[in-house]
Amino acid sequence: MNTVYFSIGSNIGDKKNNLRNAIKLLKKNNINIIKISSVYKTEPVGVKNQPYFYNICIKAKTRLDPENLLKLIKIIEKKIGRKKVKKWGPRIIDIDILFFNNIILNKRKLKIPHPEIIKRNFVLIPLYEINKNIYHPVEKKTIKNIIKSLKLKEKVIKIGDFDE
Repeated sequence: MNTVYFSIGSNIGDKKNNLRNAIKLLKKNNINIIKISSVYKTEPVGVKNQPYFYNICIKAKTRLDPENLLKLIKIIEKKIGRKKVKKWGPRIIDIDILFFNNIILNKRKLKIPHPEIIKRNFVLIPLYEINKNIYHPVEKKTIKNIIKSLKLKEKVIKIGDFDE
């Protein structure tokens, strides 16, 4: 079994329900959810003039390889209602693969670890909550040490436990 960490976010419609639907569909497709962070309300990055996001991180196990996992994620996002509009724009659901075991993968459509992890409090903080000692194979640091070394300013507010 492969260990994978995801970041899931939503800023359109019933954000909490969108997160719940993503988790349900991952489970339905044999993704074994091990741990789910609290829900965090976060300011948008990139395009600022849009609603705040609700974000979570999850730790899971899967038998899928990274490419087939990405295909599954795209199917799930579409099923929930995601449409490709504009980069960093509003979205009903966004599911990103953050880490997959300890591999480093650099393909055009899939980069692991996700290249934006170290730039995003909305990823780092919930990730730290579920496992502060995850090792970033590119940065060669734990998430705990990455957070200590960065001075990110984006607002991330814990709004409560994830309830399924």
